[in-house]
Amino acid sequence: MPRVITNETYGCPPIRALTFDSLGLIKVTEARGKERGTPTVVNTWGEMNASRSVLASSMDDRPSNPLLAVARKDGNVEVLNPCNGDLHFAYPLFGDDGCSPEDDEVSGLHLFRKQKDDQAERSCTLLTCTKKGDVSLRTVKFPDARDDSIDDTAPKTWKACGSGEVLVGKVDGSENFGLFGGKRVEVNIWDLEQCTKIWSAKSPPKDNLGIFTPTWFTCAAFLSNEDHRKFATGTKSHQVRLYDVSAQRRPVLSFDFHETAITAITEDPDGHTIYVGNASADLAAFDIRTGKLLGNFLGKCSGSIRSVVRHPHHPVIASCGLDRYLRVYDVKTRQLISAVFLKQHLTGLVFDSGFSGEEIAVANTVVEAETEEKMTILEDDEEEGEDKTEEAPVKKKKSKKEKRSRDKVSEKGEEIDEVRSKKTRDHKKKTKKVKHTQED
Repeated sequence: MPRVITNETYGCPPIRALTFDSLGLIKVTEARGKERGTPTVVNTWGEMNASRSVLASSMDDRPSNPLLAVARKDGNVEVLNPCNGDLHFAYPLFGDDGCSPEDDEVSGLHLFRKQKDDQAERSCTLLTCTKKGDVSLRTVKFPDARDDSIDDTAPKTWKACGSGEVLVGKVDGSENFGLFGGKRVEVNIWDLEQCTKIWSAKSPPKDNLGIFTPTWFTCAAFLSNEDHRKFATGTKSHQVRLYDVSAQRRPVLSFDFHETAITAITEDPDGHTIYVGNASADLAAFDIRTGKLLGNFLGKCSGSIRSVVRHPHHPVIASCGLDRYLRVYDVKTRQLISAVFLKQHLTGLVFDSGFSGEEIAVANTVVEAETEEKMTILEDDEEEGEDKTEEAPVKKKKSKKEKRSRDKVSEKGEEIDEVRSKKTRDHKKKTKKVKHTQED
């Protein structure tokens, strides 16, 4: 029998999550209001097309002019407005070298948050990485209202690997360093300003049985936004590894997590807690300083986890995957707060940290006040109408039902009269017969 878990928390805090699926749709899920509520889908952007599946995403949720960047399967990179889904611009990532998107998919995307010049509000810097190791760093200016063309300067490009497939591409919190790794590609760190490699990991030694574990990184996360030297990675061989660039090239700490591939990993703001998800739908929290398991998150899901994100302000994390559910968990109790069914296989999600839910609450109060005013006006109009009707009564037309009922009553009355007349006639006949008999 399935295990039933009672949920002690009632709803989740005000959050806004954007999820991406295998059919190219972007769905916005919100939990509104100051009090804890239930997340619901409020918007769906795009059309269903498997060739436009979202492979990677990145968001700059600044207070003014926020931006959302997505890389699609057809090789296009789009920059959207995360508030309403409007497209700012899009550009193809392939085409110059004759490579097709099917052969070289995007494996990493980052939208830079820091502003380098005064015109940063009308431009953005994007870093993309493909499976073949082609890294591109370009600054794109928004198209002018008069001209739809995009002012695209020459991008910086380099090769992150000579062979293998790059499956992981991350940028640290200072946005000065990038991390790349993948299948048969050891983790390496690059200086994004100079476009040079500054560190490369070394594969761990063979185990006690003399078996060498092949290199296959699937995910990674920097432990702190202020320090790029420490980061955690997940591998295909269900291992979680901790690297310290200042200490050594091999992992400082490594431990196993169940028996399936690690598919998602994210850090906590405290700098020493990480959340790990795998292909068998297991989600757990670890203290990366010692490798100790802090606990598993309750509420088992039934599909491979593809993304795990920690909210920067509220103590919740969200996960999504192939079971088509967006799940929100409480970090302290590790219990499932709510789950939203989104119909398609989910490939990733991001949180909008600027969402508070207060604006919507204010809007609702304004709407309620307007409706109350309208209701009072309508009530006053009705009272005036009633007074007028009392002064000048108007004859009401009889309805068909009333006419029918009166016709029936009249018919019944006629029948009763006929019966009574028959009885009186019979009675008179009887009295005549009695008189004749008496005379005789």
